[in-house]
Amino acid sequence: MKIARAHTGRPGVIAFSGGFHGRTYMTMALTGKVAPYKIGFGPFPGSVYHVPYPSDLHGVSTQDSLDAIERLFKSDIEAKQVAAIIFEPVQGEGGFNVAPKELVAAIRRLCDEHGIVMSADEVQSGFARTGKLFAMDHYADKPDLMTMAKSLAGGMPLSGVVGNANIMDAPAPGGLGGTYAGNPLAVAAAHAVLNIIDKESLCERANQLGQRLTNTLIDAKESVPAIAAVRGLGSMIAAEFNDPQTGEPSAAIAQKIQQRALAQGAASADLGAYGKRDSFPVSADHPGCAIRCGNENFAGCAERLIAQRNNV
Repeated sequence: MKIARAHTGRPGVIAFSGGFHGRTYMTMALTGKVAPYKIGFGPFPGSVYHVPYPSDLHGVSTQDSLDAIERLFKSDIEAKQVAAIIFEPVQGEGGFNVAPKELVAAIRRLCDEHGIVMSADEVQSGFARTGKLFAMDHYADKPDLMTMAKSLAGGMPLSGVVGNANIMDAPAPGGLGGTYAGNPLAVAAAHAVLNIIDKESLCERANQLGQRLTNTLIDAKESVPAIAAVRGLGSMIAAEFNDPQTGEPSAAIAQKIQQRALAQGAASADLGAYGKRDSFPVSADHPGCAIRCGNENFAGCAERLIAQRNNV
């Protein structure tokens, strides 16, 4: 955001509900999820605005998101005061919601029309997780800036921003930096990660594992009415849970299934605004066993939990 503001000379930033961008004050302001990231830490930097992220399950269309941006331009901040629109192509903490291609194309058009920097946050989705090196590689429209970290150096502390040179060069010399920037050990780890991604065809493996995981969860959905949706891209796959009796989002069901599956050796993480989605890390060392055993445990736990609820 410092780069976008330096390039445009504008203060405003538009982000999306459900997005997660970090834990510093500016990135907390950008994050579209209160618990647990923002509780007790406000106030946050101003000139940050949020619009809904598309979700078929929750009745939010791409057009709804675009209409919300246009309303911001009319009621909160004029377009020529917006420095950047930032989004995750696959929301991480938001529940593995995948940006529709129509949304990305429309954001690109809006940014071009109004001189706004289009920024894609690939911190969680980057480096083969979605079946391509970056999630944005699935889209025809490309961002002006892209952030990356996490898998970049295989757990070593390294992050980066890449983008068009005329935008990247906007900050004054010395305006960007950090105490640990360019750590040589982390950079060496990043080189090793990139070599492994290429040599072991991890993009292809992510697609294969993700498809198998998706198929398993869809099969489980037939006998587990609490599974409201299965979605994701590549190996970033999540299931969302509703209460079968009310049809409302159910964090309780998701968390109980997660706990019972963990007791049987299947790990997952609860995500989303209500903590009602479980995501499923897949073992790269023993992917077949992880998918087969993990999801048999998951489906069995879900079925037993729903049966118990129905008998109460």
